[in-house]
Amino acid sequence: MTTPTTTRSGEKPGPRRSSLDVLRDAARNNMRQYGMLIALAAIVLLFQIWTGGTLLLPNNVSNLIQQNSYILILAMGMMMVIICGHIDLSVGSLAAFVGAIAAVMMVRHDVPWVLALVLALLIGALAGAWQGFWIAYVGIPSFIVTLAGMLLFRGATQIVLEGQSVSPFPSGFQQMAQGFIPEAGPYTQYHNPTLVIGLVVAVVLVLQQWRDRRRQQSFDLDPLPFNLWVLKCSAIVLAVVAVTLTLASYHGVPLVLLILCALLIALGYIMRNSVFGRHVYALGGNKAAAKLSGVKDKRVTFTVFVIMGMLAALAGCLYAARLNAATPQAGLMFELEAIAAAFIGGASMSGGVGKVLGAVIGGLVLGVLNNGMSLVGIGTDVQQVIKGLVLLAAVGFDVWNKRRAGS
Repeated sequence: MTTPTTTRSGEKPGPRRSSLDVLRDAARNNMRQYGMLIALAAIVLLFQIWTGGTLLLPNNVSNLIQQNSYILILAMGMMMVIICGHIDLSVGSLAAFVGAIAAVMMVRHDVPWVLALVLALLIGALAGAWQGFWIAYVGIPSFIVTLAGMLLFRGATQIVLEGQSVSPFPSGFQQMAQGFIPEAGPYTQYHNPTLVIGLVVAVVLVLQQWRDRRRQQSFDLDPLPFNLWVLKCSAIVLAVVAVTLTLASYHGVPLVLLILCALLIALGYIMRNSVFGRHVYALGGNKAAAKLSGVKDKRVTFTVFVIMGMLAALAGCLYAARLNAATPQAGLMFELEAIAAAFIGGASMSGGVGKVLGAVIGGLVLGVLNNGMSLVGIGTDVQQVIKGLVLLAAVGFDVWNKRRAGS
């Protein structure tokens, strides 16, 4: 006679739930993220048909990545700021200011571009530390501090550039935003290094899914049924293959895509697996409870704004490198694009909710909308109306989802 299995606490486990129940719970718990993925796929399909196949041409896909890289970088940082329960209105002006300083160093003072980039990132970190000090240690609301920063850095940009554009930049600095990884290997119809990168990415993602499944099983959680898990992995692999072949049929992987992936992996790991990331979520979810639990709220908030400052500096350098010029009007509306991307990607106004990957998905939704509407000849005035409605719909969906979960 077999004895019933027990959990780690020695208690008898409850009855195993059906595959349908597990799938329903997974969809409910990840509704916002899955909903944005479905929305992104629907928007891509719509404009692919509307533009007669132009949207997903290899050269346009590469252009889409390079064109939206700085917004995606700002959106990842903005997601962390919003999760922590704050907002940053200064990122566009700070990006312009740091890009202007980097341009002046390279063009007027012949500073090597690598050194100029490093100094620019340090300046961004110092600017973030300046704002983080007033927010975390003095207690001024982030809205006020970053609003003041928006005005301060915008004026400083005008002073640094003396009202004029500064250009051109060294080729290495330009390639950071405009270049592609070099070709290697025998001649084929595709870019060989891109094919290798795509294969590695697909294998790593499948292994990660397998590891997550094993971890769920080890903690007596209900993972997806095996057949649905295989279907999910197949969809991931097909998506990676499609993107890989598209990029490999043009010039290969843009260098800026490597920067984006590195940031996504690093920030995603920090927010998901580190003590610091858990403290950020705790502060945004319930600041009083987090402080009582020993979370050093001032240090965490300060660090979040330092990271945001560095990301804004990187975005400003990439934007200047793509234009091959630093202009006084650079960075206008960048902060609103980043905030919109974060909220479309699953952030909550109350804080404590969101994922870095969600910010990237939200940024891609906006990027595809911009690119697709431009391809079909929709004016910028109508584009602003449509993007505003998309943002309102995304936040409204989040409110509805929370109310439904609460009931």
